[in-house]
Amino acid sequence: MTDRWLDQDAGPIVRPYTMTRGRTRPTGADFDLIAIVTAVPGEISDGLAPEHVRVLGTCQAPVSVAEIASDTRLAVAVVRVLLGDLRDRGLVSLRPPATVARLPQEHLLREVLQGLQAL
Repeated sequence: MTDRWLDQDAGPIVRPYTMTRGRTRPTGADFDLIAIVTAVPGEISDGLAPEHVRVLGTCQAPVSVAEIASDTRLAVAVVRVLLGDLRDRGLVSLRPPATVARLPQEHLLREVLQGLQAL
């Protein structure tokens, strides 16, 4: 590897647009930062780029999009594009974040807390 491709502190430099082939958005719906992504078990992942394999490896257990970006040290925009590719191939499943309507009511949480404190 030549010196021009190596940053002594950061390691090899690969531009984000190279990993995504110039794309800035995933195909289909966008990925929320707190959406939960999981690799689909048993699906064949032949012919993937190394970055796709890294992202897919991180998704073996349910993980958020933000955690994938952190674990792989890739920009969130790049992770979203790569996840879009994996979703298009049926290699990952996506669970959107819970909405306020699906969260428990405050009074129910207070009752549970009081019950726990009574123990």
